[in-house]
Amino acid sequence: MSSDPIARDGLAPRFWEKKPLTKMSRPEWEALCDGCGKCCLNKLEDEETGEVALTRVACRLFDDTTCRCAQYPIRHQFVPECIVLKPSNIGENLYWMPETCAYKRLWTGQSLPDWHPLLTGTQDSVHEAGVSMLHRTVAEFEVDDDDWEDHIIEEPTG
Repeated sequence: MSSDPIARDGLAPRFWEKKPLTKMSRPEWEALCDGCGKCCLNKLEDEETGEVALTRVACRLFDDTTCRCAQYPIRHQFVPECIVLKPSNIGENLYWMPETCAYKRLWTGQSLPDWHPLLTGTQDSVHEAGVSMLHRTVAEFEVDDDDWEDHIIEEPTG
């Protein structure tokens, strides 16, 4: 893999254990992202139960060779509905977030998983643990909306 696009250097050791999400600096907040790519998957919500299922159908901007948004800085020009996750809206977004997501885990009082890049020092640990969507997706423009159910997956948990 190439160098980590998420700046993780220069942060206080284990800052996430000492500081609530609402008090984190932007670099600390961004560093929590493990780079799994699951937030970029299209989800299906059961209207009756509210249950959310992951599909392997990825946002049109998702690059599954890097597990990154190909247009992250300007993504809203292409995908206006892309959610900018922040402390002020995390509570209303928990229901669709992946179970392994550091933001969700910390918000709900859990610790970071052993494979998280902040603990291992390498962005590749999320891929090596089998948790990421690296090489596991299909682009949304290749699948008709009515066929997304055919692409429901169990969340990779590593």
